[in-house]
Amino acid sequence: MAWSNSKIFRQYVADSLNRTAAFDLNADSFKAALYTNSITPDQNVTAALSAYNAGSSQWLTANEQFEAGQWNQGGVALTSVVVDTATAGVVMFDAADTASGAAADLTGVFGTLVYDDTLTTPVADQGVCYNYFGGTNSVVNGTFTIVWSANGIMRFTL
Repeated sequence: MAWSNSKIFRQYVADSLNRTAAFDLNADSFKAALYTNSITPDQNVTAALSAYNAGSSQWLTANEQFEAGQWNQGGVALTSVVVDTATAGVVMFDAADTASGAAADLTGVFGTLVYDDTLTTPVADQGVCYNYFGGTNSVVNGTFTIVWSANGIMRFTL
C-alpha cells in the first residue's frame, strides 16, 4: 500500500471537539512536511501516531523528503493561515501556497503531513491532515511549491 488520498485525521477532529488538545487554527504555527511513497497514511491512527517524527509513527524523518536551506527537515511553516466560513455550510482551513527556496533538489515527493507545530500537550506536533499530490513530484535546482486546493487544506461540509 502507499499514498492514495488526502484525509483529515479522525483524532484531530475528536481532540478538537472534546477539547483534549488546544488547537488554535488562527494563532498556532502549522507546518507542511514532505514524504516519500514508502508510507501508507491512515486517518484512523491515534494522536501520537499522527504526530511529526513521533515514536513508531510513519511520519518519521526517515520517510521525509527535505533539503537544508530549501525545504527544511520538519517542514515549511504555513503562511496567511485562515479559517474561511464565507460559503454557506462550509468551514475551510486554508493558507497561502507553500514553497521551498529557489534552488531545491527534491525527488519522489508524494504528499505532505500538515501538523500543529505549536501544540505540545497532550501530543507534540500532532497531525491535522495529510494531502496526497496524485503521484510522484520532483524538482531539480528550482522551487518546489504546494499549490493548495481551491477547497482549502482541509474542508468540512456541514
